[in-house]
Amino acid sequence: MANITESADKIVVGLVQMSMTDDMNANLEKAISGIRVAATRGADIVCLPELFRSPYFCIEEKCPNDYSEELPGTLVPILSDLSKELQITLVAGSVHHKTDNGLYNTTVIFDSNGSFIGDYKKTHIPHDPAFFEQNYFKSSEDGFKIFETVINGRKTKIGTLICYDQWFPEAARSLALMGAEIIFYPTAIGTVDGVDQSEGYWHDAWKTVQRGHAISNATAVVAVNRVGRENKSVFWGGSFVCNAFGHVLAEGTSSEQVIIAEVDLALNQQVKDGWRFFSERKPEAYSLLTKAKK
Repeated sequence: MANITESADKIVVGLVQMSMTDDMNANLEKAISGIRVAATRGADIVCLPELFRSPYFCIEEKCPNDYSEELPGTLVPILSDLSKELQITLVAGSVHHKTDNGLYNTTVIFDSNGSFIGDYKKTHIPHDPAFFEQNYFKSSEDGFKIFETVINGRKTKIGTLICYDQWFPEAARSLALMGAEIIFYPTAIGTVDGVDQSEGYWHDAWKTVQRGHAISNATAVVAVNRVGRENKSVFWGGSFVCNAFGHVLAEGTSSEQVIIAEVDLALNQQVKDGWRFFSERKPEAYSLLTKAKK
């Protein structure tokens, strides 16, 4: 049962930080168990990690197993029924989505009445050692999206981005300009054996850039990572929630766990009004941002 807080601006988010195997059904059952735990702990909205149905197969340039699936398939009805039963909004991480137009990294979102309210396909696709995603996914042609859900009787606008999207300020700003009050980042990120962190500590940079998105866009941020060793990669977990001024409200360890945090969305408007990051924008000076890459 979803939590009823004193203020409609205060909502409880649940993060299911988990490891995965090559058994897609077992991964789904683990995710469902985590969602149920989050709901019993008062979560109004729950988020899963990126590619929660499978191992992170993009570690390999060519994976011998096929983890792609069509949607709605069998997955959407299961998650729809679960959202309705628990009366929660659900951001269902992402899956390897097979369509007639190609393969995508796609998250699906459900309202607390079980309605499927939309999907988002990953826009920025990495291609690095142990993150060979361009071999598996197309970039979205649909653009960024906002989803409106009702939480504690309050209409709440959420946005979803996926993992590598989280490094791009343009993506977060786009969602904020569309009205996002919370940005969810289902994620699969960690360190790779034999690849030096020569630039600096990756985990710190990952956390810092997302806190920066929260502050500059006056929006809460929720990042949900996977955990555990898979081949030569170690996913560090560290899932966290921060408010609209970048204050970390809750943070996970490197183990499987369900993380709960209450977010006061009234702070969003306070930051927006006080720091004027939107009213003082100069769009006419930003034309360079829309030029095609060379």
